[in-house]
Amino acid sequence: MSGGEAVAVTATALNTRITFVLELARRLHQYGTAAPRLEDAVASAAFRIGLRAEVWSSPTAIILSFADQAQGDDSIAQVTQVIRLPPGDVNLARLCEVDAVADGVIDGSISIEEGARELRRMSKPLTRMQKLGMVFGFALSVLGFAVLLHASLADALTASVLGAMIGAVVLGASRFPRLALASEAVAAILAATGASLVSAWIVPIRVNLVVLSALIVLVPGMMLTAAVRELSAQHLASGVSRLFGGLASMLKLIFGVMVVFTATKAFGFKLPLPVAPPLPGWVQWPALVLGTFGFALVFLAARRDWLLVALSAMLGYVVAREAGLQFGPGFGVFAGGLVLGALGNLYARFAHRPGAIVREPGIILLVPGSVGYQTLAYLAQRNVHSGTETAILLVTLLIALVAGLLFGDLLVAPRRSL
Repeated sequence: MSGGEAVAVTATALNTRITFVLELARRLHQYGTAAPRLEDAVASAAFRIGLRAEVWSSPTAIILSFADQAQGDDSIAQVTQVIRLPPGDVNLARLCEVDAVADGVIDGSISIEEGARELRRMSKPLTRMQKLGMVFGFALSVLGFAVLLHASLADALTASVLGAMIGAVVLGASRFPRLALASEAVAAILAATGASLVSAWIVPIRVNLVVLSALIVLVPGMMLTAAVRELSAQHLASGVSRLFGGLASMLKLIFGVMVVFTATKAFGFKLPLPVAPPLPGWVQWPALVLGTFGFALVFLAARRDWLLVALSAMLGYVVAREAGLQFGPGFGVFAGGLVLGALGNLYARFAHRPGAIVREPGIILLVPGSVGYQTLAYLAQRNVHSGTETAILLVTLLIALVAGLLFGDLLVAPRRSL
């Protein structure tokens, strides 16, 4: 949160102030804020409105204890609240709105009561246009990723169509709780079945590449990266929970794919070898542009931020690619994380908005989600040698990315929690 004069709170009831802080914590968690930043932001906001708050955050719960500053430094917690929540998803537009409301309450331009009401209003569901935009964003991001993996035209188009269908499954999961529990497995079955049928009946494609591309938005690379960041910051409970949550999501994806591939072999379903060549190298650049704008839609960025989100993702990819060509993939990911961590802090400092607008989209193409997927896929096929090699690469890239983000914070000290 940004600085500002403390709010005059002597006339504001304790419960009113606590209600505002609880809503703030709930919304930050709902919109994908990692535990260290959420705890800092909530504790800082509580202090500015006359409360001392102890905050503990995990992927599925928040515990907050409050004491009134008016009772002195030695007072014990008067209220303790436990909030149970499902794991949050990145929503950049709503995150910016939450940050703006908190800043307004802190500087006194918005009353605490009005701030709490504004935060509660943000619980409204996505509009129809936002849902359509997310589906279109899935299609664009999958298309761009497939081209970056040297796909053919048929591969890329098939992956894009499957990506849109998977986006619809993800939105359906938000309405039907039973589907939500198995959404990753359902999406994986859909991707593997669709790719196999297209390859057998329409045009031969690289099925494994298409399946990986179609599922890339669901592969929990961001979750694994956040887990390592939290562990490195000594948020052990949250980090371990998020790490195993990411592994569980990955296992559901692998299970869905392996079910389809095992069934095709059992029924003697043979796939022809692909013959179409990969798209020429120059196509990767327009595909990168399309893919990064797709990420802006998937992350539900406000329209004013689409260009910034796309440029951040492109910058991260270009820095990692060029540095990786010179010094290896590990250093390339480290360099990308360092640049984006520093730029996110600079943006937050001068624009007075969350640095997550730059940082989170910027690292989306750097997180080793595809490597994690390949690791478990090899192990599921009992290819221990290849699985071990990719597992080592996965750990290397995760450490490099987290180290880059940490050094980015050292290079440019963050002035805002978000």
